[in-house]
Amino acid sequence: MSTPVDDPLDPLSRERSHLAGSRAALRAMREDVESLDISDVTANWVNAEVLARQIDDRIKALADLSDTPLFFGRLDYLHAPGAEQAEGAEGERFYIGRRHVHDAEGDPMVIDWRAPVSQPFYRASKKDPLDIGLRRRFGYTGGDLTAYEDEHLSDPAEATRTSKLLQQEIERPRVGPMRDIVATIQPEQDEIVRSGLGGTVCVQGGPGTGKTAVGLHRVAYLLYAHRERLARTGTLVIGPNKSFLHYIEQVLPALGELSVRQATVDDLVAHVEVRGADDSTAAVVKGDARMAEVLRRAVYAHVSMPTEPVVVVRGSRRWRVPAYELEETVRELLDRDIRYGAAREALPQRIAHAVLVQMERSGEAPDDRVQDAVARNSAVKAAVKAIWPPVEAAKLVLRLLTDADFLAEHAAGILSEDEQKTILWAKPVRSVKSAKWSAADTVLIDEVNDLVSRTASLGHVVLDEAQDLSPMQYRAVGRRCTTGSATILGDLAQGTTPWATRSWDEALAHLGKSEGVIEELTAGFRVPTDVIAYASRLLPHIAPGLAPVASIRENPGFFEVREVSGTAEVVSACGELLRQEGSIGLIAADARIPALAEALTEAGLTYLAPGEETTRQTRLTLVPASLSKGLEYDYVLLDEPQAVVDGEPDERTGLRRLYVALTRAVSGLVVVHGAGLPVQLG
Repeated sequence: MSTPVDDPLDPLSRERSHLAGSRAALRAMREDVESLDISDVTANWVNAEVLARQIDDRIKALADLSDTPLFFGRLDYLHAPGAEQAEGAEGERFYIGRRHVHDAEGDPMVIDWRAPVSQPFYRASKKDPLDIGLRRRFGYTGGDLTAYEDEHLSDPAEATRTSKLLQQEIERPRVGPMRDIVATIQPEQDEIVRSGLGGTVCVQGGPGTGKTAVGLHRVAYLLYAHRERLARTGTLVIGPNKSFLHYIEQVLPALGELSVRQATVDDLVAHVEVRGADDSTAAVVKGDARMAEVLRRAVYAHVSMPTEPVVVVRGSRRWRVPAYELEETVRELLDRDIRYGAAREALPQRIAHAVLVQMERSGEAPDDRVQDAVARNSAVKAAVKAIWPPVEAAKLVLRLLTDADFLAEHAAGILSEDEQKTILWAKPVRSVKSAKWSAADTVLIDEVNDLVSRTASLGHVVLDEAQDLSPMQYRAVGRRCTTGSATILGDLAQGTTPWATRSWDEALAHLGKSEGVIEELTAGFRVPTDVIAYASRLLPHIAPGLAPVASIRENPGFFEVREVSGTAEVVSACGELLRQEGSIGLIAADARIPALAEALTEAGLTYLAPGEETTRQTRLTLVPASLSKGLEYDYVLLDEPQAVVDGEPDERTGLRRLYVALTRAVSGLVVVHGAGLPVQLG
């Protein structure tokens, strides 16, 4: 580790030399792992397979991405950092990057951004320099280091100024999937990223505030700080759809984290094939938290009180457990409120125990093997089947949705008659396989599965675009982190489902995380000032009382509202935007997508579907408004705002969908319309 004294003749060359040395050291670290011989250190083929997979993951984690800066900053400490942070002599210098890199002697050349010694890079300021004399930021073109910028935090004479390199990195046009933001994390974001594993955090953030990036970086930080624990318990990122997951899927691997699973809520509850769809009224009722009690009643209604004794024959002896004693056992199991399946497994052992008590009273000395044998006795099995029969989740939900009397019995006092009629299927169904299940039905099946057998819990779950989940979907997510924690990300103003949550306190309660802390991000880093100001005209109509995002970008961005006479002019506007650098998203009401696709094809403009990776050759994506949430494009061409509103079942949902579409632009927005604009836009 060198002292913070630059070559006064050419500091940029010196930094480039350190970059070259760091890359060489990273290659050497990877080669060391690749050369490992495990043939003599594994006891069997299972151990060998596990170790080989771990080595392969390590090799992937040490990949040097040529177009990704290995380090992006430098800290020069005034004094040696505290012992709890890192070892070091006075005046040590630390290069901050995406991963740890050390030289042949084991001395660090790049410090992982998650390490405690790196934290002042994000938190230090003139008011609180955190013992930092100099903070240096680096600018890159591709993978080449081309510039640097210094802040002398300990020099009171130096004026505080906005970092140009930081601003350029935030506003830099992008092609391809979402990138990490380790070089641009802001203090308020860093506080959330480094919050502890034990607590659940809910982040309310408007468009461009970086909430998705914060959630992903929190996962990376937690894996760094609690790797062994999370390696055992697992981590999961939940997104709204496959397009969104594809868009974000490279962020964690770029930080060297390869073990995080990604899924949608539909993936989690895919117990049956979804081949049908509910109207919004039925979906709202099925997604209501009251359905949990209806299902619980229906499950436990299968338990019946015994009316006959159980007689167990062993050799020449007959042992009789009377009905009243069986009833006491059943009521005790019900009062314990344990899972239906766990109680069913416990019942034969309880009956067997009652038999053993009688054996001991008669002078016998039975052991555990005798109890197990009694529990497997045919008379005991028959009694258990009659008293506490097995429950199949899909069959139970199917009966509730097709048997009006069965539903009425268990929904009495919970759902109104009209609500019951709303969710009943009009036509009878022969079997679970032939049923046309909806997405909401699979969540009900998941709830029943959990009533019968406990759902496995993970160590940490990230739930993005959470505002769109129903209470029953929140419950499905919550039971996958009952013994772990969660990061909840969303924006109440972007709720575009009829069942969208009204408050984060309510959402946290459904998740089973009422103790969760709610944080709000209000500084907009990605959406230009003029664009967010225009979109914020909708806030009083879609989320009264919610604070508008305040863009902190110096570049106001490009913004225009243009009247057009047809699709030909929309296509022409796409051609204009393609002359700019970066990605372009043409967002339109779902119903208008086929006509626009045909017009683009006729004009010879190649386009992608949402989630497909843009390249330098193909930078235009045609985006249905229903799939635009969570995505970003350098330039957005928004087609017919009124059609976006009209495409939803009600005006508020339509205006929220429009708010989402308006805020997907990073550098510029062009709104084109032939019909009139929604009056709420003024």
